[in-house]
This record gives sequence, structure tokens and C-alpha cells, in this order.
Amino acid sequence: MTSATILGGIAGPDLTDKERDFFRAANPWGFILFGRNIDTPERLRRLTAALRDAVGWDAPVLIDQEGGRVQRMRAPHWTEWPAPLDQAVNGDRAIWLHHHLMARELRDMGIDADCAPVLDIARDDTHPFLRNRCLGTDAESVIRRGRIAAEAMFAAGVLPVVKHMPGHGRARVDSHKDLPIVEAGLEELERTDFAPFRALADLPMAMTAHIRFTAIDDAPATASAPVISVIRDRIGFDGLLMSDDIGMEALSGTPAERARATIAAGCDLVLSCNETISQMESIVAAAGLLSAQGQRRGDRALSLRTAAGTGETADMRAELRALGGLAA
Repeated sequence: MTSATILGGIAGPDLTDKERDFFRAANPWGFILFGRNIDTPERLRRLTAALRDAVGWDAPVLIDQEGGRVQRMRAPHWTEWPAPLDQAVNGDRAIWLHHHLMARELRDMGIDADCAPVLDIARDDTHPFLRNRCLGTDAESVIRRGRIAAEAMFAAGVLPVVKHMPGHGRARVDSHKDLPIVEAGLEELERTDFAPFRALADLPMAMTAHIRFTAIDDAPATASAPVISVIRDRIGFDGLLMSDDIGMEALSGTPAERARATIAAGCDLVLSCNETISQMESIVAAAGLLSAQGQRRGDRALSLRTAAGTGETADMRAELRALGGLAA
């Protein structure tokens, strides 16, 4: 059985002996990489292989690769992508090419899940940390483009992880630093923020929002059983549900307390991105083993992994460049 965690506390571009031994004992469901882990293509491939070797199975390796400010793999070895909202002005075909080519780069490095697309709706008052990461300013556009992006990633052999469920677009503060509070009524949220997630509820993986919905509960969504019930019952998502990074300041308590609250609320997996080995040990202990239901959801998601996309990408890049979606 695997731990109910996705762990990212890897210090650099090479796995140390101490990290390898810890991951072997912890057996997380998956891993997540950050800029500090990215060097050359050869070194990155070696790291993803070493992580899987440490746990002894084909565990998923995730990354945040959206475009714009949020992309861990960058030039000179990989493409510099525009932010999704900026790419959207180039049309739906550009959205498909953007996410497919981006996913092809990931899969070539041994990365098979991407924390994208963002299904939050961009508003005039959405905090700048999030706004241009969204795919549109209304539910209909986000639904259409979100489906296109997900299918493009699947076609490249990468699992999409939609975020931030059940909707982060009304956040006026950065959840990395503080807890956003949304006071909209449930009927309004159902009609707007929740709509993209409901329309794409068939996708296999999703990430929660560290955001408080006063119409539902006093706790942040990640740690709120009533909000997770909304995600499962009203939105209809039965895929694998992971938290956003529990190290963000929107949550309170020790790492272990945050992990325990996340699992108690109904999330399948705890995401820990920047903690030390000692802190990760406490998180693994608090999260416990992946539940039987979580294992079922995880197995279903992993069954959708396909081989890397094949064929020449030069024509696709030329097409995207012609659409204005890729720099010369």
C-alpha cells in the first residue's frame, strides 16, 4: 500500500542517498518537481528514473507546467510558454497545440502528470497570482478550453490535474500568503465557479483550493468536509482528489496537523511540496495509507497514462507560431 501523499521535498536536481532511503520507506503515491530540481534534460531524466526506482514501481511524477509565470522547465532546454489566458486570444487550436507540445516535453523527461489546466474563472478582481493562469473570463469559455487542454495532454501521454476545485477565481489575496475568503452565495457559486469543474468532472485527477467559502463552511476547502461533499456530490467529481500544497499560508497548524485535516475532510492525497525530510516523515505518518477508495481512483487515473506522443512536432510548432502563440 502507498502513503496518501504526493511528496516534493527534493532538495536539488539529483536524488541524495538520504532522500532515496526516505522515499523507499515512505512509498508516496507520487512525486512533484520544482525549478530547483530542473537542470539539463539528461539530469532530469535521471532524477525521474531514480524516484521511481526508489519506490520500486511506476509512480507518477507531477509538475506545475502551465505557461507564463508557472512553468518549472524553462529555456534554454525547453520552451518558454505564454500564460494560458494570454494564449487563449490566439484561439482554441492554439490552446490544443500549447498543451500538447508542452506535455510532449514533459513526457520526454519521464513526467507523466501536470497540475493543469486551471479551471478557475478569471475576474476583474482575481488576484494577479492567479488571473492570467486561467483559461477564460466566463464559465463557457473555461469549459471549452479546459476540455481542449485536457485532451491535448492525454494525447501526449500526460495526465491532467484540474485545479483549483471547487473554484479559486474569486480570490482577492494570494493563498500562498493568506486565506482568501469568498462570500458569494451557493446558488451563484453553482452557476459560475463550480460550473467548469462540474462539466469536466469525468477527468481523473483534481486539486483543491485553499479558499474559504462562507456559504458552505468556516474552514478552507482543502480541510472542509462540507466543501469536499460539494465536490463529490454536487459537482460530481469521483476522481482522485489531492490537496494544493499544504505548506501554503492559507492553512494553519503544523505540517502534520494540516495533513491530518486534509485527509479527515475527504481528500485522497496530501500534497507536500517544500518540506524537509523530518517534516515529510510527520506528514506521511499523519496522512496514513491511501484508502481503498483512493486506491481505486488512483488506479483508474494511472490506467489512463499512455505512451508518449510520437511523431515530429516541428509542424505543430510552426502552426502555433503562425497563430501567434509561440515566440519566434
